[in-house]
Order: sequence, then structure tokens, then C-alpha cells
Amino acid sequence: MIRRIIKIDSEKCNGCGACASACHEGAIGMIDGKAYLLREDYCDGLGDCLPACPTGAISFEQREAAVYDEAAVQAAKAQRAGASGCPGAQARAVAPGGAASALAQWPVQLKLTPVRAPYFHGADLLIAADCAAYAHGDFHNTFMRGRITLIGCPKLDGIDYAGKLAQIIAENDIARITVVRMEVPCCGGMEHAVRRALQASGKQLPLAVVTLTTNGTVLR
Repeated sequence: MIRRIIKIDSEKCNGCGACASACHEGAIGMIDGKAYLLREDYCDGLGDCLPACPTGAISFEQREAAVYDEAAVQAAKAQRAGASGCPGAQARAVAPGGAASALAQWPVQLKLTPVRAPYFHGADLLIAADCAAYAHGDFHNTFMRGRITLIGCPKLDGIDYAGKLAQIIAENDIARITVVRMEVPCCGGMEHAVRRALQASGKQLPLAVVTLTTNGTVLR
């Protein structure tokens, strides 16, 4: 639908983050030192963020945009409250950390990552069991480099990831997916969630599954 929604001029944005703090709906996030409208359906078009911006980088525009979804906003607020309002959950790209790190974005926890983010565009997506990085000593170079990394453990988190993963796949231009799991039976939940998510998304993407032993050896 055509409606009023905010527009952020990245050239004027100084990366202060005031707009993200002022946006009570959580529609704005900081990525690589700049503010972005991450969720159109979280923007109510009222503009609480406008007066917070010291550089005048935010304005209104009338354009085709997703309908404001108040129910989704309230659900996201409840989820953030459950995570103790951790500022580390704020979505952002991460500059390469040299040879020691291949991490390209934050957050990496699957339960904290937003459904839509600019870093998902064209992404080679790595979905890994959180034990895998501890088992495989060269995990960054072998699996993470050049990929967007999401980690989790369905057993510990008590979450069926299939629904959220289906949204991420459906609403972003994901190029391919690699799953890295452990050989232990409970880790099969991660692989099964990804396979169900792919089916639910209606997309056909290249999928590779790598299984590690508990000492980090690649089984297949």
C-alpha cells in the first residue's frame, strides 16, 4: 500500500544511533555505523525518530511500503524484554577483524537475529550448531569466511527454528545455505529445521550439510 514512512539519508547519517534509540517500534537499526530502516512493517509513520536526529538525515516520504504490523511490533518488544533488553542484540554488519575473525555481522544467535537485514542480500548463509565452533579449531577459516553466520541449539534454546528460518529465506535474497552440525543425535534438530524451513519458504536453494565429530573431524 502507499503510505507515509520514514526515509534515512545515509550520506547525512553520522552513526550516532539516536534514531534507533528513539524508535520505540524497533524499526531502525545500526549497520556498519549507519542507521537503516530494517523493518517497514515496524514503522508506524509517526516519526518519533525525526527530532532525535542531529543531522536531519531522516524525513518522511509517501511510497509503496508494507502495512504497519502492530501485533508483530508488540511481539518483538516482548521478545526483546525477554532477552533483558540486551543492546548487543542490535543488528549490524561487522568489519572484518583480521585473520583472527571471519565474522561478518551481529547478532549471530539465531533467536536474536532480525528476519530481514541488508547483510542477508545475496548471502551465503551458514547455519551452525553453537558447539561446532568449539569442536573445530579452524571454524572461522573453514566455514565462516565469506558467509553470514547464524548459530543456535534447538535443544538448549527450546525453540523450533523452522518458522523463523522460513521467514528469513522467504523475505531475503539468500544465495545458498550451509549447515554445520555435530554428530550427536540432538543436533539433528538443526538440520531438520533448515530442511523444513526451505520447504515452507517455497524456494529451492543449494543446501550443504557438514557433520562434525565431537573432536572436530569432518564426517561428511
